[in-house]
Amino acid sequence: MTPAATQATQPIMGGGQLQRQYSQKQSQGNQSEAKQSENISNMVERSGDGKLGEAKNRASAATQVKLPHNWEAILREAAIERSSPDRQCNQLFSGKYWVDRNSNSNCFTLFARDLLITWADDPRYWHWPSVTETRDVTVEAAELLAVCWLEVHGNFDTAKLSPGTLYEVMFVIMLKDPAVGWEVPVNFRLTLPNRVKQEHKENLMTIPRLQWIEIPVGEFRTSPENIGGNMEISMFEYEGGTWKKGLILKGVTIRPKSSTT
Repeated sequence: MTPAATQATQPIMGGGQLQRQYSQKQSQGNQSEAKQSENISNMVERSGDGKLGEAKNRASAATQVKLPHNWEAILREAAIERSSPDRQCNQLFSGKYWVDRNSNSNCFTLFARDLLITWADDPRYWHWPSVTETRDVTVEAAELLAVCWLEVHGNFDTAKLSPGTLYEVMFVIMLKDPAVGWEVPVNFRLTLPNRVKQEHKENLMTIPRLQWIEIPVGEFRTSPENIGGNMEISMFEYEGGTWKKGLILKGVTIRPKSSTT
């Protein structure tokens, strides 16, 4: 039997039957293509190397996170110890720079080693114990053993702060028990970049013992442009002539004033 004879014996479909078969095949093909396209899209999104996935991740991050002021320059200036992961973690979590979540404003801590302390390197007058900071990270504090001339200064570039924000500056200290020689009030002074000074005295005899206390130094508002400049933070007492001991200095905190953010 020839091929032509075989074709002649097969039933011939009507026009409606052909149309229905074509529509079914077309529908199945469209579903298959749609499923394949969906699978490819999911694979690209899941892939860390896919350009589309990276673009979507960046776009999503940009809509969810508003990066703080001047953050790139701040991180470039940070002296990160890279010799071991442990040291890197200690520095990253030690709190020298963080962002206030409520206001998205920059905050800073100048730890005791960042400050200029008269006679700090003389073990007769100052001791450097390790104290626990957040997340079980330890930092060096300055413990006063005995001095009659108390003088501490810190410097900070206000360009690192967020524009148009009211900031407060505080010394973070602790008095041991006993702590002697604090009958004469201590001077606290904030000198702003325009050389305007805020100064007052604090009677440390009245503060609680054996707990960290924040002593306000001053407050100021950064300008919308925030050109910046050097700010000086000071704590001193050397006119009373009394020998002092029992003070532990952790550092200076610079953060947005909570009542206004």
